[in-house]
Amino acid sequence: MAGGGGDSGMGPMAMAPPSHGAAHAPPAGAGKAAAPPAGPHMSMMHMTFFWGDRAVVLFPGWPGARGGGAYALCLLFVLALAALTEALAAASRCVARRRGRDAGGRGGGVPASSAALLTAAHAARMGTAYLVMLAVMSFNGGVLLAAVAGHALGFLLARSRVHPGSGAAADAARERELAAGPDGSKA
Repeated sequence: MAGGGGDSGMGPMAMAPPSHGAAHAPPAGAGKAAAPPAGPHMSMMHMTFFWGDRAVVLFPGWPGARGGGAYALCLLFVLALAALTEALAAASRCVARRRGRDAGGRGGGVPASSAALLTAAHAARMGTAYLVMLAVMSFNGGVLLAAVAGHALGFLLARSRVHPGSGAAADAARERELAAGPDGSKA
């Protein structure tokens, strides 16, 4: 046959011979749809949101059927990941702002240490954001609420202007700093 490597005519892309001695079985797509594989490793994945503490989030079997305590720990973990995502976003903005202020309007390059720090902060933020997204893909309502609450808490603590112990004097100093231009003069 043309193509070389076997009797299928596909050359080097020829498929492995069928197992279990089914050499004369019809092709898989002939006549009916192939049945999904069954076995002990087949798991059910929810495709709509559900409520309950028997969810699998991020890792196989976690928290699973371990009870309410493990589920609560899972929700706290997702909440902390979401808050950390917001904190990393605020930290990278702070470093970028400081870098721009240190440059003082000159059009030079960025120091390698600042670029490396911004890159590391961005990579960590993307990693935590994807972990939160994967956790929400468990389609558990509690996990979704924990992720939203974590993002809100992280924003409140890291990026809003509400800070414990800050008073009118701190707010006035912050306003003066924002009103000043990059060279220290009033804008």
